[in-house]
Amino acid sequence: MRKRILELLRGHGQDPVSGEEISKELGVSRTAVWKHIQTLKEEGYQIESIQKRGYILKEAPDRLFPQEINSCLETKWLGRSICYEDCVDSTNTVAKQLANSGCDNGLLVVAEEQGAGKGRLSRGWISPHAKGIWFSVVLKPPFLPQEASKCTLLAAVAVVKAVNSIKGVWAAIKWPNDILLNGRKLVGILTEMNAEFGHINYVVIGTGINTNASPEDYPDEVREIAISVADVATEEFTRVGLLADILKNLEDLYEKALTEGFAPILKEWRQYSCTLGQEVKVIAPGMTYFGTALDIDEEGLLIVKKEDGQLEKVVAGDVSIRPAAAKNGAYQ
Repeated sequence: MRKRILELLRGHGQDPVSGEEISKELGVSRTAVWKHIQTLKEEGYQIESIQKRGYILKEAPDRLFPQEINSCLETKWLGRSICYEDCVDSTNTVAKQLANSGCDNGLLVVAEEQGAGKGRLSRGWISPHAKGIWFSVVLKPPFLPQEASKCTLLAAVAVVKAVNSIKGVWAAIKWPNDILLNGRKLVGILTEMNAEFGHINYVVIGTGINTNASPEDYPDEVREIAISVADVATEEFTRVGLLADILKNLEDLYEKALTEGFAPILKEWRQYSCTLGQEVKVIAPGMTYFGTALDIDEEGLLIVKKEDGQLEKVVAGDVSIRPAAAKNGAYQ
């Protein structure tokens, strides 16, 4: 009901919409309309009431409400089913629970805050309230299980293209699942899979994007390595608009992968990479080595030329990789 009221108000722009008109359109009483308007105001919508003329939507809150996402979403199926929570432990955990219950392909789980956001290799992800975009999508692809890791690369391309459409922002992808801005961490992506007998039941792609967090929002240990879009953007943007752009990119790239394979996705990934061509330090179970990141192969594995000239393929789930910093041989 409130979604329809917002659609009517948005459709009239700055022209008032009478309570009577809304009640007739929705088939409810004017009292019911008034109550819904009050609820919307409590949620942060600035709705002006003009005596004897009606209501005008002046401003929407910077919240990731389903009705706000739907108002600017351009996808055909991705994100058309939304689970919204103010605070969760992890959107990936919720997404997996819903996937196990048989949710729709393309389900979007989005939260304003995560209490226990997850990163790769069991690392945490700091997710302050309404200071970022913390979301997961459920996909049910016909890929082989060994191709699931490519979904991380696909998601990274979708995110970096959307982020870089904001003036003043130029981010790059750090293999395998981070996006950096000015050498600092902007985005983390975690892909999890449920599969059996050579068949993927579902893939959950979780993404955390720092959009407008301040240094004081982070603990001391990550304050110097984290960055937000708002730190460098030279134009205004909204979290809802950025999320809608990401979902559209993700749907387009996913459909391309279904029809053309992953080769076009990997080509785009290379264009946005800040890892390829760099000296790297690879930390793997039982060994650490240095080398140069040459390329990614058709499976999305990083090809590193070690200092002794030997080529090594790095498996994302087993290692950490850090591009070399410019000074003193340090690594980020």
